[in-house]
Amino acid sequence: MKRLIPVILFVMTLVSSCQHTDPGRETDMDAKINALMSQMTLEEKIGQLNLVAVGFDVTGPIVSENVDEKIKQGYVGGVFNTFTPDVVKKMQKRALTESRLGIPLIFGYDVIHGHRTIFPIPLGLASSWDMEAIEKSAYISAQEASADGLNWVFSPMVDISRDPRWGRVSECPGEDTWYGCQVAKAMVRGYQGDDLGKDNTVMACVKHFALYGAAEAGRDYNTTDMSRLSMFQDYFPPYKAGLDAGAGSVMTSFNEINGIPATGNKWLMTELLRDQWGFDGFVVTDYTAINEMVPHGIGADEYEVGAQALEAGVDMDMVGEVFLNNLKKAVEDGKVSEKTVDIACRRILEAKYKLGLFEDPYRYVDAERAEKTIMSQEHIDAARDIACKSMVLLKNDSQVLPLKEKGAIALIGPLATNQRDMIGNWSGAGDWKKAVSVEQGIRNVAGDKVKVLYAKGANIADDEQMIQRLNAHGGNLDIDSRSSAEMIAEAVRVASKADVIVAVVGESQGMSGEAASRTDITLPGQQQALLKALKKTGKPMVLVLMNGRPLALKWEEEHADAILETWFAGTQAGNAIADVLFGHHNPSGKLTATFPQVVGQVPIYYNHKNTGRPFGGDLFDKYKTRYLDVTNEPLYPFGFGLSYTTFDYSAPVLSTTQLKKGESMKISVTVSNTGNYDGEEVVQLYIRDLVGSVTRPVKELKGFKKVFIAKGESKKVEFELTTDDLAFYHSDLTYAYEPGAFHLFIGTNSRDVKPIPFEVVE
Repeated sequence: MKRLIPVILFVMTLVSSCQHTDPGRETDMDAKINALMSQMTLEEKIGQLNLVAVGFDVTGPIVSENVDEKIKQGYVGGVFNTFTPDVVKKMQKRALTESRLGIPLIFGYDVIHGHRTIFPIPLGLASSWDMEAIEKSAYISAQEASADGLNWVFSPMVDISRDPRWGRVSECPGEDTWYGCQVAKAMVRGYQGDDLGKDNTVMACVKHFALYGAAEAGRDYNTTDMSRLSMFQDYFPPYKAGLDAGAGSVMTSFNEINGIPATGNKWLMTELLRDQWGFDGFVVTDYTAINEMVPHGIGADEYEVGAQALEAGVDMDMVGEVFLNNLKKAVEDGKVSEKTVDIACRRILEAKYKLGLFEDPYRYVDAERAEKTIMSQEHIDAARDIACKSMVLLKNDSQVLPLKEKGAIALIGPLATNQRDMIGNWSGAGDWKKAVSVEQGIRNVAGDKVKVLYAKGANIADDEQMIQRLNAHGGNLDIDSRSSAEMIAEAVRVASKADVIVAVVGESQGMSGEAASRTDITLPGQQQALLKALKKTGKPMVLVLMNGRPLALKWEEEHADAILETWFAGTQAGNAIADVLFGHHNPSGKLTATFPQVVGQVPIYYNHKNTGRPFGGDLFDKYKTRYLDVTNEPLYPFGFGLSYTTFDYSAPVLSTTQLKKGESMKISVTVSNTGNYDGEEVVQLYIRDLVGSVTRPVKELKGFKKVFIAKGESKKVEFELTTDDLAFYHSDLTYAYEPGAFHLFIGTNSRDVKPIPFEVVE
């Protein structure tokens, strides 16, 4: 048994925005809130815990039932799904002038990957491996959201997921814990800046706390069950990273943890989040999550579960109005104390103070700023650039890509002329009619130099029930009335006249995201049948994929000449895709979620454990952890992504092979661009702890550098590793590193690397 060496963890203190400006301001905040709360009735305090939804239709805002009256009574603390300066100003004015105490409202919204200017879905953003770009996307989102009357966003979503059947994998940073931490910090920095009191920043909300990405069977809202060790080792760190970066709020998850729904789980919301991690912001539920504790079976009625959620540490009730309808009686019955209500109320008021709403309740309702800020050319240009960076080249045989800007292209597929799906799911206030289709993008980039021949080729879905389900909830599926055979025949005729086929295939935006789990993660409908027919033409075939999750693409990998993963790339999708297809931008994205060969391999992820009978590749070696019908290997591993150029790696050089506590090991590798294009490479550093007091993964990402290297040039890339980087959680949840033997890996992805031994000594 190896001896544990404790590690001193330097945890960033959560710093409120008021401390960035005036050291005395926090005292002012306490004085202001103390004075206000001394005047508040119990009902008004409970009212601050109530978050109502007010939506939009084509004619303008629809105020849901009795919201106006509740605002006047002081029974509303915040509003979500409402934006635009004029509408927000009217509602804010009602709270300020018609309620007894004039407490301002907080306005929140699902700004997930952009507000009006839409960026790639979060899984796509993460695939850029570019923290500056990810932070910039959040910064621009904050600029636009705050100009549109909002001051609070329900993002970042930092759930770790290893199951691509789960629809919400589209919103997460991927499967790796360490990388998820980097994304969480970048997003919070982008949203909140260095001062929440500024009118162009918004309060971030880390979600979904906790373990939501591990829902059983990849089915949304389902049960989650795991050991405490797995929680701390693999799933908790990205939430904490977002909080350490200063996020002002946390959203509860729908799943249960240790048999208790997260929304009513005191161990999670108080003992861990507040007592251990020191979080001093506020906790909001997800949509009606308190109400849903009743069907979970944790309480007989909303009176019981409302009291449990408040006692657990929840501060704000989203939409369900369980607090509003039950907490007064619960206090009167002695089931909860008014002091507990006071604590929750204070946290909401503190957030409003930090956002500057007491100082100027109308700071987010400047119509002139909205006009100048929202979808400015600067933001559009950034969306195009970031979309390019998010794309991953999965295959490129015989250098089919980049395309030549001449001849004829057969542009085929149900997503080739589509605009709606470009901005993806959870695109909030984005206007899909302003999105650029692939067809338009090719015409914009290549102009008259390329002849574009179009055929739809297939519907994106053919199952009538699936189509009805999707279209009932904003799927916007455009279904051609022709038969599959007719559409495929037309596509083959068009392809025969072209030099190259560009097939734009994948999912519709409604096939991933919330409540969009899939058991079959191959191309839906008759799209593969279309591709098989196109393959028979003998023309080079380039697949442009759009999807919100890793797909099972075994046939496509074997038969397509090139595959470009574009996710749902946002407002500028078509222009960005064309930029990459024609080589105006050399793809540099890398996968942050493993692509399986077949769905039966799921869950599949790179940093798995070894087991006592690891599979060595011999299919006739029966008694090993393996399948009979397919290898254990993924189709595309974590960290994988090609370029139009090629990169060679030198043997890594270590400053020492014996690492001691308090010292660091410097690692360097020279990366050379040996191809014909300038390009960016993501140099990845992994480690393996060979022997531990608890079993360790076969690889763990511990660092990366994204570097630009001109063709014919070489760059030295350096990393630094300390014993802190080697620490992990143990069975008793202590966090420490252990001395012993390790392997280090540096390379272009998690698979194509060779081990270099080093040792940690006492």
